[in-house]
Amino acid sequence: MKLKAIIVEDEKTSRDILKNYLAKYCPKITLMGEAENIEEALILIRNNDLDLVFLDVEMPYGNAFDLLDKVGDRQFETVFVTAYNQYALDALNAHASYYLLKPISIDKLIEAVDYVSEIKEKENSLQQTILKPVNTQVVGKITIPQQNGFEVLEVKDILYCQADDNYTKIFLKDTKKLVSKTLKYFEEVLSDNGFARVHKSYLVNVNQITEYKKGKGGSVVLSSGKQIMVSPSRKKELLSYFK
Repeated sequence: MKLKAIIVEDEKTSRDILKNYLAKYCPKITLMGEAENIEEALILIRNNDLDLVFLDVEMPYGNAFDLLDKVGDRQFETVFVTAYNQYALDALNAHASYYLLKPISIDKLIEAVDYVSEIKEKENSLQQTILKPVNTQVVGKITIPQQNGFEVLEVKDILYCQADDNYTKIFLKDTKKLVSKTLKYFEEVLSDNGFARVHKSYLVNVNQITEYKKGKGGSVVLSSGKQIMVSPSRKKELLSYFK
């Protein structure tokens, strides 16, 4: 599918390089415009239905994070392009789909565009169909340790698990459990039972998802009404559970 995109970069040379790379190596991209500061970027974002924004971090009179704060909830994906790798964590927290370091690697640029394209294709297809989990029925039990033994939980009753340092909170329909195991441990234990890691802090039961919302990184709504943000790096994996 074609991706409508803009470039937000204050240096003309960098804009031209990225623009030329996109034209030559990324035919999926339809460039809708370019901006050299936050004000110009806001105008382009508000006047276009965008799929992707290539975003430099440092700009005059603000930075990429200031721009995203002003935009608020959004349905486009972001690819950060910067010469400074210290912004990587901030980019993840700002729900960037990809992070490219200057000078831009053509292979990494193509990889970023393909990644966003796959996400957008899946999101668009899900709007046209009924959500149907690949795992139509979750069965089985797991045990969690207690001081005097262990407790048995029905896997199908688990809504989601949340990381709490080296502990994990397991949320059931009517209660929650605190277990002295990491979220990674439960990710491995429940990997064959229809559970998806949607965020560094959350593991959700796919069969308990009632709604998927596009937007700032995307989010899922569970049968309990709980809404959980989906990290861009985890979105592709989550969407693969539906057909």
